[in-house]
Amino acid sequence: MRQRRMAVLTLPIAAAALIFPALRNVGAGEETNSSGYAVLEPIRSGSLTVFPVVASKTYVTSQFLTLDEGFRSGEVVVTEYGSASGLVRRPITPVVNQEHAEVNRLVLINNSKRPLLLLAGEIVTGGKQDRVIGKDRIVPAESDPIDLSVFCVEPGRWVASSNHFGASGTTYAANGVGGGNGGGVAAAGTMMAQPSVRSKVMAEKDQGQVWAEVRKQQSAMSSEVTEAAPTETAATALPPTTSYARVMENQSVKEKVDEVAKPIEESYQTLIARLRDRKAVGVVVAVNGRIIWSDIFASTELLEKYWPKLVRSYASEVVVQRVKSGDATVAQAQAFLADMQGRKESIENEPGLYRQSEVSGDGFKVFALTSLLPKTGFEVHIAKMAD
Repeated sequence: MRQRRMAVLTLPIAAAALIFPALRNVGAGEETNSSGYAVLEPIRSGSLTVFPVVASKTYVTSQFLTLDEGFRSGEVVVTEYGSASGLVRRPITPVVNQEHAEVNRLVLINNSKRPLLLLAGEIVTGGKQDRVIGKDRIVPAESDPIDLSVFCVEPGRWVASSNHFGASGTTYAANGVGGGNGGGVAAAGTMMAQPSVRSKVMAEKDQGQVWAEVRKQQSAMSSEVTEAAPTETAATALPPTTSYARVMENQSVKEKVDEVAKPIEESYQTLIARLRDRKAVGVVVAVNGRIIWSDIFASTELLEKYWPKLVRSYASEVVVQRVKSGDATVAQAQAFLADMQGRKESIENEPGLYRQSEVSGDGFKVFALTSLLPKTGFEVHIAKMAD
């Protein structure tokens, strides 16, 4: 399959602000300032705290197709590596040679006339194992098949449940593989891995560490559900599975996550509507009083598209947290968002398509995806994680 030329650079950072100009010197307060971003008063639910972020400027992002939209329309196809018919232009329905499948490689074809935006942490189910997207990237419109770097989030299975991948839940339902709730769920879109798993994917880039974190979270969730309802029925009990997606789609787990996610999801959806004119673009996230993550987008439109699965991923992080140990403050969230200067920078560049920058700082990492498509040149998504 034809690959685009990609350049990867790693170098010390003399001035990280040159890479993230909009994030310099952010001050406290609810109004945006010269930095371009400001943190607002938080929304809290149990041990989870979400701080809305507004921007002084946003960008037109309607040209980008999300993975959920691509799966729903059928314009995006993901298969195991080894497609036999993957060297011709669209429309393509690959014939998959399962014998050549590889754990950390998939093939993706974008048949849409729009460029496809992929975010690290998005989970696709099917094939021989469920996988999680390994990095933010942009796939060109009407693309040739691309080699998609992924990590497995289903240690143990290597038997095809379907030839193609899809949104979490829909693949299992279509193939009669129930997610522990009696035949699968018709999910609205892909699942986003919780921050602890997502961080292993993005920062560590190590399959062993991803598997270890998946097993850790599965075990913690199983213990929480069992202790909460020791006499639950077979329909609500956690299934004997190695699939991270199926565990998170289990009825009992979903109810636990909903307890945390729903109040914040509904409050923020209402808040976004009110803040659309003020350009709400993201969130800073705290768990048990400690700030752990932020997701910032180029537009309110993109934030709204990703918000339902992002809030569930944040909520999944706190389901097993039983003790609340203080509250994070607006000032702390503002400081977390402002500090982007690091010791080392790694740049991955696909000319004319995108640039991905990774900055390592004292106790954090920052990942920024910049679109290089015509009439863009802006950061589409920025993620920051605390080490």
